[in-house]
Amino acid sequence: MRELETIKLDYFYHIYNRGINGEDLFYSDENYRYFLKLYKKYIFPVAETFAWCLLKNHFHLLVKIRTESEICAYFSIDTEKAAKKPSQQFSHFFNAYVQAINKQNKRHGSLLEKPFRRIELKDETYLKNLILYIHNNPIQHDFVKKLTDYPWSSYFSIISDKNSAIEKDKVIYQFDTKENFIDSHQ
Repeated sequence: MRELETIKLDYFYHIYNRGINGEDLFYSDENYRYFLKLYKKYIFPVAETFAWCLLKNHFHLLVKIRTESEICAYFSIDTEKAAKKPSQQFSHFFNAYVQAINKQNKRHGSLLEKPFRRIELKDETYLKNLILYIHNNPIQHDFVKKLTDYPWSSYFSIISDKNSAIEKDKVIYQFDTKENFIDSHQ
């Protein structure tokens, strides 16, 4: 198996994966909540989150990896270790989730395809389209007819006035206003 390319600091990524052989990743609402809890624990320290969507057998994340100085400060590590930290954190995150699902379902072995997919965004103009794509994924896969009927995406966090770990102001900025953000998703 080839070694994974290290995720670059201060870059945007579309990160996605699915269950091996199309297997489900989420079996209950508690599984979705636990995935997000682990995400916050492992990924928030190394990345800003712009969008996410969890579907029964796959997920999509849109993140911007934090800067070297942010990662060094959070983990109290030197710059050499900072460059490797995002890839390590994603690995820890996915492994923790798989272990929990394996224990829950009395199964063993891989749950996620390896390596996890990632696309580096070379151009921020693609950011807006990717946010729309991620949020509309449940419609594309016929889970729901309307985006507002699907609870497992960042859409509601972005339009909510409540505090959230999502970079809602930066996301709204891509659409100019909250109203344009909402209209663009219709």
